[in-house]
Amino acid sequence: MAISRTPYRVSFFGGGTDYPAWFRRHGGAVLSMAINKYCYIGTGFLPPFFGIKHRIIWSHIEAVNAAAEIQHPAVRAGLATLGYDDDEGIELFHQGDLPARSGIGSSSAFAVGLVNVLTAMRGRTLDAHELAVSAMDLEQNKLKEAVGCQDQIASAYGGMNIIKFERDDSFSVTPLGLSEARRDDFEKWLMLFYTGSSRLSSDYAKKLINNLEANARHMKRMREMVEAGAEMLHGGRIEEFGRLLHESWKLKRGLANGTSTTTIDRIYDDAQRAGAIGGKLLGAGGTGFMVFVVPPDRQPAVAKALSDLITVPVSADFTGSTIIYRKEELLGMGRSAT
Repeated sequence: MAISRTPYRVSFFGGGTDYPAWFRRHGGAVLSMAINKYCYIGTGFLPPFFGIKHRIIWSHIEAVNAAAEIQHPAVRAGLATLGYDDDEGIELFHQGDLPARSGIGSSSAFAVGLVNVLTAMRGRTLDAHELAVSAMDLEQNKLKEAVGCQDQIASAYGGMNIIKFERDDSFSVTPLGLSEARRDDFEKWLMLFYTGSSRLSSDYAKKLINNLEANARHMKRMREMVEAGAEMLHGGRIEEFGRLLHESWKLKRGLANGTSTTTIDRIYDDAQRAGAIGGKLLGAGGTGFMVFVVPPDRQPAVAKALSDLITVPVSADFTGSTIIYRKEELLGMGRSAT
């Protein structure tokens, strides 16, 4: 048996430039932070006592006699990709600290954690680069999802990073390297709110991908903000960082229909009137989590203005996707994990 723990992420600048359709022509970069909220995936070999071959527990409970019958597309594809078949009964469960389809990179965190835990069950370990690449392959090639590349990297590596994407499909991860004091100050200015609904991000992502070249000027400006934002954090200029985030949000709103809604606009305006300097809706758009940069002394007012929303305290995660538990299978009922 093995259990993986994989962080979600908050992306600040450069979102959209991580889509292959863009960076293969122009290059790209993002500034993001893995957060201390996690996706947990546990798996083990299912003993032959239950009259079924596989049991998958997520928002549904699936009890099937063939892996091809599994409804969860990532689990079905992941098992096939990593060489699991019906000779081995598999039990797998998923639990998340935050809701899925809400802009915090949950689908990619799931993909990273799934690859990690299924690999651990074979007694092997992948480094962060291998995990990220394998999760990208699972989502983009096996599942044909319209997703970018930043979320898998953020979840696999953890930390606060500048991630750069090259035209040849390679990428580099540069830790921001803030001092502990600078990082603590920044985290104190962050407020994360859940707007209370979720969506399939790939639906909005397809619209965004189709509009990338038409929005080239905005995309290039959003790419430029990555280094500028990093410099502001290094200098402790958090208020300037918030204003830059506000500019980025205004650009993002114009990239595709459905990126924002009247409800999201109202939330954003209410937060600004109460003291937020800047913010954004996370993910491709529509609904989900919103992050704001707010001076600590104004946070009670912002919390009051958005009292109908759920507030989620967050800080940076530096562990990335990890195996937090592994135990050998017993009694010869499954292949040993070591």
